[in-house]
Amino acid sequence: MTYNQLWADIQEELSRLLAEELPKEPPKPEPDRLVFFQRLAVLYVRYLQVFRQLETVYDQVVHPQKRRLIRALLDGVMGRVVELKNEMVENEDDSSIMLKLIIIPIPHYFISERSKELQERSTMLADMFKVEDVDESEKVTKEMSQEEAIKIIQMAERARQGRLRAKLNQESRNMNTIYRSPGQDVIESSAICIQKVWQGYVQRKSAKIFRAEEMITLGMAMDPSYEVPRPAETTAQTNTVCTRVKQEEYEDDYQKCIAAVTEQLRDMEGDNTKQSMKDQIRQWFMECRDATGMFPEYPGVEEGGSAVLFVQKDAQQVTYDLLIFAQENHFQSRSTG
Repeated sequence: MTYNQLWADIQEELSRLLAEELPKEPPKPEPDRLVFFQRLAVLYVRYLQVFRQLETVYDQVVHPQKRRLIRALLDGVMGRVVELKNEMVENEDDSSIMLKLIIIPIPHYFISERSKELQERSTMLADMFKVEDVDESEKVTKEMSQEEAIKIIQMAERARQGRLRAKLNQESRNMNTIYRSPGQDVIESSAICIQKVWQGYVQRKSAKIFRAEEMITLGMAMDPSYEVPRPAETTAQTNTVCTRVKQEEYEDDYQKCIAAVTEQLRDMEGDNTKQSMKDQIRQWFMECRDATGMFPEYPGVEEGGSAVLFVQKDAQQVTYDLLIFAQENHFQSRSTG
């Protein structure tokens, strides 16, 4: 199934969910608490399935426009999942414990699309916790005479020669012990020592193998034969990396195109649009004067500024709204004064 087909199925499922949650006639309140909870649980599971499918589609689609639409829908579905979970918790039903076993995957874009931000945060934390090397204070050296220095060197040399003689004597004793014919007790004790070491090694190795087989049987460890990536897995990983690269390239191209088109519109249509807006404002002033007999005041920032003039209203409606706003401000100033 292609991702476009999956996206179409998701839209159909969301349409059905929306029709069930917002029927034409509002449903009557459900008096049975268990039935109400079951209804919430079914909606929760269905929205969770839609969330997983949407996350898969968003993770693999490369078109920037589609990704923006799917991202908005994905955020809305996640919000609805949280709302249903909150309603089930407020219902305080024992069955909600079973829903905790449902695994909710973390969307990949939580990390992939915030890689730069996370990297900057890690760098900042590393800089904050970086321990600067403290320069060691210079040690105060005491002056020494030539005789004292000679004595120290002689002591160090005698100590070195003593260690060397002790080492030679120890090696000589070890050689005598090796070439001396061992007794029966020494042979038996040596054999017992070798057997103990060997048996311990064999038992530890067999126990390790048995433990690994038991973990594989219980499903708590993976069979080593499956740990080696198979060709299909390698191909899937390669395709995923290529998809990530394409997403970044298309996103960069999309942003550049938006900037280019915006600049082009500003150059080609900017002057005409500015003149057209001035004409509309001038016409509004004239219509207000014809309707009220006087020129109105220009809307301030609190009133919405010039955006109020471009609402689909006639001059009388706009003037009426401005008069109401002025009266409210007058009443507020009198009440505060």
